[in-house]
Amino acid sequence: MKNIFLLLFCFMTISVFAQLQPIKSGVFHWNDFEAKTNGDRQSRAILQGVSTHLDYLSMHATTQAVGAAPSTAHANADIEELVIVKEGVMEVMIEGNGTILGPNGVLSLMPQQMHSLKNVGDTPLTYYVIRYRSKKPMKIQRSVDSGGTLMINMDSTIYKPTSVGGVRSYFDRPTAMCERLEMHVTTLDKKVASHEPHEHVETEIILMISGETAQMIDGKEYTAKAGDFYFMESQSNHGIKNTSDQPTTYFAFKWK
Repeated sequence: MKNIFLLLFCFMTISVFAQLQPIKSGVFHWNDFEAKTNGDRQSRAILQGVSTHLDYLSMHATTQAVGAAPSTAHANADIEELVIVKEGVMEVMIEGNGTILGPNGVLSLMPQQMHSLKNVGDTPLTYYVIRYRSKKPMKIQRSVDSGGTLMINMDSTIYKPTSVGGVRSYFDRPTAMCERLEMHVTTLDKKVASHEPHEHVETEIILMISGETAQMIDGKEYTAKAGDFYFMESQSNHGIKNTSDQPTTYFAFKWK
């Protein structure tokens, strides 16, 4: 009987994923995401669908109140995650070991690891969770060989000046789900562009930390500020610029 229920669950899961639609390139605004409160936390559903390299991709944001219970410990059988701290201080527990991440800290979590997240600061903790599964077979050993699960705080990265601002590299490596997953933080000086419009095989997300930007995606201009993000599908032609009189900072991460 247990096996029958398991098979039914698997068929239902496959059916749900089969109905997912491709995520279109464009901009997603923080203020458009409805916040739903449940006890000591809020959640915001942001997107769910498929992309060129992924047969499942979702993104949500969670806010834990001060003193909130940690998220329920669990392991993902065949899902990889990126967690990005927007505000507050987070304790990440993985297989019984704790690490502290502050604002703009990043957790790159390989599948099959028991984990939970907890607010250990004196202000609310808000973080993004990006969950994804590759269209190609999962390769756990590939992730292990490239460092496995990573936890990185911004102040542990090195700021390297550029001709238009600066950059902090977080990682550039293969993972269980990605042949390449690259992540960095860019700072642009006032009223400058990052580079000429270009395209690449990787799908990319640019997540705004501060400031105001405009992005051309396939000939259409979009704008974003802190908390918003741009989504560019594989081979989309795109280019970003700072539109304000102050520096702007954003995460950029891409995968294939």
